[in-house]
Amino acid sequence: MLDVDVEQFWKDDELAHKDNCFSPEAPQVALGIRMSEECVFAELNEPGDPWAYNLPLERRIELNKRYNDKAEKIVGRRLLREEFPELNPECRFPARKSIEEVFECRIVYQGGTYWVESDCDTPQKLEKLLDRVEKLDLRKFLLPPNWEAEKKRIYEEYGRKPDLLRGIRGPVTLATSIYGVENLIFLIIDQPDLAKRFSQVISDTLFKMATIFDEEAGYVYPNVPHGFSFYDDNCCMLTAEMYEFFGYPILKRMFDHWSPDPGDERYQHSDSAMGHLLPVLAKLNLTGCNFGPTLTVSEIRKHMPKTRIDGQLAPFTFMSNDEEAIIAEVKRDCEMAKESRGLNLCTAGSINNGTLLTSMRAVMYAIQKYGRY
Repeated sequence: MLDVDVEQFWKDDELAHKDNCFSPEAPQVALGIRMSEECVFAELNEPGDPWAYNLPLERRIELNKRYNDKAEKIVGRRLLREEFPELNPECRFPARKSIEEVFECRIVYQGGTYWVESDCDTPQKLEKLLDRVEKLDLRKFLLPPNWEAEKKRIYEEYGRKPDLLRGIRGPVTLATSIYGVENLIFLIIDQPDLAKRFSQVISDTLFKMATIFDEEAGYVYPNVPHGFSFYDDNCCMLTAEMYEFFGYPILKRMFDHWSPDPGDERYQHSDSAMGHLLPVLAKLNLTGCNFGPTLTVSEIRKHMPKTRIDGQLAPFTFMSNDEEAIIAEVKRDCEMAKESRGLNLCTAGSINNGTLLTSMRAVMYAIQKYGRY
């Protein structure tokens, strides 16, 4: 294995994360990689669904423990959870409806993951759909009939409150799931009034959902937890002008309400080619971002001088387990970050099954060798 002073690495890494990874006292670039539960199968040479949607809880815990035993030896940390109290059937809240279901989409499990399907594919259908969404009793639709009784029972027996809505698929990805990528582009060009209404209904629905879930957890504005995150891979399909017209107002509204203070989380994940949207997103004063591997740390930093960059190691490089290639990319990113700091070394996208713990050690090696401030 590559020579890493593991004990010193983790001491330095703790300091590296202070001040949103901008601390002048940080001795090295921060490491954001903590692997993922998908990775247990290849690492342990075990069969199974990498997405683990239907994995029995006992099996999940057993795999994670074995993975953590191995991780301790290779990277010096137990990385994955071994306890899942929220999955205990006795203290699990009844399922609430999603924003996709509000817009009458079907969520189907196929090919190892969940997909969103919709029959809305013409402007006429879209208008009627928006009419129905606007008239919907949202609280009644979102919450199941046994919600109040179960909420009361779970709080009294386990002290747990319902989850808040502080992270969601971004507006463009949602809109393209509802209406289609090409359809949305043509709608913005040909029928901007309807496109603007579509954007506004998404905005209103999301705002109301987050408010309802705050109230269900016992919070009343403005005394609510701050922070909001969006995951919007498909936003790269729009031009900067289209995105500013359709998606940007939704993010701004949510951030203004739930992330009003300078240090509040304002986060955007889009593991796609995001270069053309950087000037628009920069106006949102993001505190954190995770963009696709076609961008460099320097390109992002040019537009976002105060944003923590979670990146920019390509996920496919990381998954290749080619240690020389991994070290080369991490060295590149570290050198670009030395002047400005604020880099949290992560993959520019998801960490996938097939990525080995030795690849994480290679990242640690490269940070310790090339990422010293």
